[in-house]
Amino acid sequence: MTSATEKQGTTQEDLCFSVLVCGASRLLLLCASVAALAAAAVPVQARRVSLLIANGIVVTEDSAHRVIDRGSVAIDGRDIVAVDRAEAIAAAYTSAQTIDASGSVVMPGLINTHTHAPMVLFRGLADDLALMDWLQKYIFPAEAKTVSPEFVRAGTRLAALEMIESGTTTYADMYYFEEEIARVTKAAGLRGVLGETIIQFPVADAKTPAESLARTEKFAAEFAHDDLITPAVAPHAMYTLDEATLKACRALADRLRIPVIIHLAETKDEVTTSREKYRSTPAEYLESLGFWGPRTLAAHGVHLTDADIKILARHGVGVSHNPESNMKLASGTAPLQAMRRAGIRVGLGTDGAASNNDLDMFEAMRQAAFLHKLVSEDPRAMPAPLAIQLATIDGARALGMERDIGSLEPGKRADVIVVSMDSARQTPMYDPQSHLVYVTRGDDVKTTIVNGRVLMRDRKVLTLDRNAVLAGARAFAARVRAAVQ
Repeated sequence: MTSATEKQGTTQEDLCFSVLVCGASRLLLLCASVAALAAAAVPVQARRVSLLIANGIVVTEDSAHRVIDRGSVAIDGRDIVAVDRAEAIAAAYTSAQTIDASGSVVMPGLINTHTHAPMVLFRGLADDLALMDWLQKYIFPAEAKTVSPEFVRAGTRLAALEMIESGTTTYADMYYFEEEIARVTKAAGLRGVLGETIIQFPVADAKTPAESLARTEKFAAEFAHDDLITPAVAPHAMYTLDEATLKACRALADRLRIPVIIHLAETKDEVTTSREKYRSTPAEYLESLGFWGPRTLAAHGVHLTDADIKILARHGVGVSHNPESNMKLASGTAPLQAMRRAGIRVGLGTDGAASNNDLDMFEAMRQAAFLHKLVSEDPRAMPAPLAIQLATIDGARALGMERDIGSLEPGKRADVIVVSMDSARQTPMYDPQSHLVYVTRGDDVKTTIVNGRVLMRDRKVLTLDRNAVLAGARAFAARVRAAVQ
C-alpha cells in the first residue's frame, strides 16, 4: 500500500519532470525558430546563366499564350531556363551579360516556313505576272544563266542578313546547291530546314533527278545531327517530276529519316493539269503514290478541296501559307480556316523574295490577317494573336519542331527576338500583340538570338559583315542584269 507521503513525492517528481520536458521543448522550438530566421537571413545563391533578357513585355506563345507585362528570360547556353516576372528572374538568376528590353517586346524568333533564299538576287527581276509565265519566261531562264555555288553563297548571305535584321530565326528552304546554303546559314547562326531541290529537267547543280538525289544524300550526310541545320529532300512539284522520281524522293527521305518539302496546289493550272493527266487532284495523285508521310511540308495549298484537306490531315502533313506571294501572283487564297479546323498544322511563309518581294515575316503576319478578314468578310477571321501564332509556334508545328522552338518556355532552344516599341509609329501602345501585327515592321527588331547566340544586338549584326554582304549582292545583280538583257 502506498502512503500519502509517497504519493505526494511522486506528484512532485512528475511535476518537476513535466516542467523540465516543457522547458526543453520550448528551448528546442526557440532554437528551431532562431535557425529558421538565420536561414532566411542568408540569401539563396542565384544561379549564374549565360544571358538575361530583362524588363520587357514577354509574349511567350506557350500553351497558355501568356503575355507578361514586365518579364524576363533567363538563357543558359543554347537553352531557355526560365521565363517569369522580372523580379522573380532577378532574384533567381544572375549573368555577366544582360540585355535590357525595357520599352520593347520579347518574343519567340519568327519561323518562315517557305522560301528560296538565294532568289533574293532575283528580287524585282520580273513582276506583275502569273506564276507559270513568271517561272517559264523569266525565272527558269535567268537561273540557267546565273546560278552557281558563288551565286548561291552571295544570295544566301543577303537573305540571312535580311532575316536576322527582321527577326526570323528559323526558315525552311528549297533551292539548288543546298549544301552551300546550309554552310552560309550555319555560319550566320540561323536555324534552317533546308531542302535540295529535285526537278525533272537539267538545272545548275544536276543534269538529272538521279544526280539531284545523290547530291541530297551527300548533303544530308554532311549535316546529319547538326544543331542548326536539318537537311531535307525537296521535290519541286508533282507537275515538274515523274512518278518514279516522286517515289524515289519519298524513299530517300524515309531511309535517311529527314523531312520532305514540296510545292502543292499553288495555282488552278496545276490542278487542271493534274486532273487532265491523272484524273485526280495533286494531293490525291501524290497519295496514290504513297508520297505523303510524317515530317512532310506542303507549300501553298491554295487550291485544296475538302477531300484534299482530309488527305493532308490524315497523313499529318504540315502546310506553309504564303499570302503575299499568292496575292502578288494572283494565285488565290488558301483555305486557312478549313485546314485549321481539320487539324492541319499551318505555318506562315514569305516564299522567295523574287515573288514577294521581301523576307519580312511581320509583313507576312499583317497581310495574312488582312487577307483572311477580307475574303471571309469577317474581321474576326484572323485576329492578331492568331497571326503571331502562325509565325511562331504553329510554324514550328508545321516543321515538326515544336518541342524545340516556337515559344519561350524552359527547356526550349533560346531563339528570341527583342522588338522596339519606341518609335512615333509605335506610340501609343495599348495592346502589344495588336502592335506586333498591325504596326510593326522588320526593322523594328533590335536584337536577334538563335540557340542562345546573339546574332544582332541594337541593330548591329554580329555574324555577318553587312557592307561586304551588300557589295557581293550588288556585284551579282549586275551579272543577272547582263544575263537577262
